[in-house]
Amino acid sequence: MVALLARLFIKDRGNYQEPSVRTSWGTLCSITGILLNVLTAAGKAWAGMASGSIAIAADAANNLSDALSSVISLVGFRLARQKPDREHPFGHARIEYLSGMLVSVLILLMGFELLKESLNKVLYPQKVETEPLVLIILVCSIAVKFYMYYYNRSVGRKIESTVLKATAKDSRNDSITTAFVLLSSVITMASGKNLDGWFGLGVSAFIMVSGIQTIMDTANPLLGDKPDPEFVKSVEKIVLSFQERGIIEMHDLVVHDYGPGHRMISLHVEVPSSGTLMGTHALVDEIEHRLRKELSCEAVIHIDPVNVRDTETQSLYRKVKEMLDGMDGNVDFHDFRTFRRDGRLKIMFDVVVPYDYEESDEAIVERLSEKLRQLKPGCLIDIEVDKR
Repeated sequence: MVALLARLFIKDRGNYQEPSVRTSWGTLCSITGILLNVLTAAGKAWAGMASGSIAIAADAANNLSDALSSVISLVGFRLARQKPDREHPFGHARIEYLSGMLVSVLILLMGFELLKESLNKVLYPQKVETEPLVLIILVCSIAVKFYMYYYNRSVGRKIESTVLKATAKDSRNDSITTAFVLLSSVITMASGKNLDGWFGLGVSAFIMVSGIQTIMDTANPLLGDKPDPEFVKSVEKIVLSFQERGIIEMHDLVVHDYGPGHRMISLHVEVPSSGTLMGTHALVDEIEHRLRKELSCEAVIHIDPVNVRDTETQSLYRKVKEMLDGMDGNVDFHDFRTFRRDGRLKIMFDVVVPYDYEESDEAIVERLSEKLRQLKPGCLIDIEVDKR
């Protein structure tokens, strides 16, 4: 259904990173979610009243909250598309992250309210009447929710939307919780045992856990999540495609995420020191243009000149590589350079260690410095530690 509506109402629907197309996809999914959630909530509300089941009523209330979540998503997509202004020079795309956070909080609050109602049903059970029509409604609800999970996950991945991915997880969880409610109704019909309150507790607990998980997922981009590995690979592929024209290596990539489609990156490139300043500047300008055109990100590139012809530098480079290869863990280095200052050799480079590396930064620097002094007595050493 969503694919059919997209063909009717979204122009250039395959260009997922185009802001207007992205907003159209988000709007379509949100409106579809509102309609489907209202229908399933209405069906379950009737089934809950007809049977007297708190578990079904809880599930109906959960679907109604999902409809409200879709409204929040719809408003979030619209507000996030606003153009940059004086107060927000990087745009408003992070509103989408805030929308996802609000949806997560609503899920958690709904789960808490349902937990209280279900506990009351456990302490003071009431008779539950289960009819075949109630079971049919629950089966249809499971199918609808699974479909919502499918299209929200699919579109969320394509347009890289945190809020749609959160909505997809919520729809998947709803399918599972409704399946438990269905199981409770079948048991009650077959055995006459009233497990409604206990299943209601299970449904509410599942909703609360889902809310907490979704809060964590939506909070990461706001706190400063690590960049998407696929995006990093795309940046590296573009930058290193210029190796034949003088780029040796790249490192120190930093991604500043101001919301979907609004990224600013900075990185270092190593270039031969023999190149001209004007020529290297023109090359870096071309790389920045490619990154902006193909990945929709603004790039700032720092140049690290490397003396590739100096035999002493190359020999020391190999020695440092041997030192790091002998260290425990995944340790690397970059931006290696040497030069003379007041007649003394100075060795500079950055060593890259994992965040969970056991040895302290100071100990790493001291160990490497001592080995280099043994190789080159009297040399000056400047080592920076980078984390990854």
